[in-house]
Amino acid sequence: MNDSRVSAIRARLEAAFQPEELDVIDESRLHVGHPGAREGKGHFKVRIVSKRFAGTNPLTRHRMVYEALDDLMKTEIHALSLVAFAPSPAKKD
Repeated sequence: MNDSRVSAIRARLEAAFQPEELDVIDESRLHVGHPGAREGKGHFKVRIVSKRFAGTNPLTRHRMVYEALDDLMKTEIHALSLVAFAPSPAKKD
């Protein structure tokens, strides 16, 4: 597990989206031997809930996240499993 990569991903997403919920999980250990892992890049799972996603479709939300991660997508992240959505209006605190 690479805590610095998780921290970098988390920091970028928090700055860009001020999420209500954010989970960043390093799954790189499950992909040892895959091409990206051999190159030193990681496999991550992200679940993010942000008001910034309101009124957007899934493709747009994914593009927004990729844009926020920018150079990390090229240098540190080989694969990203992403679930991104706006908070539900019916959600109760």
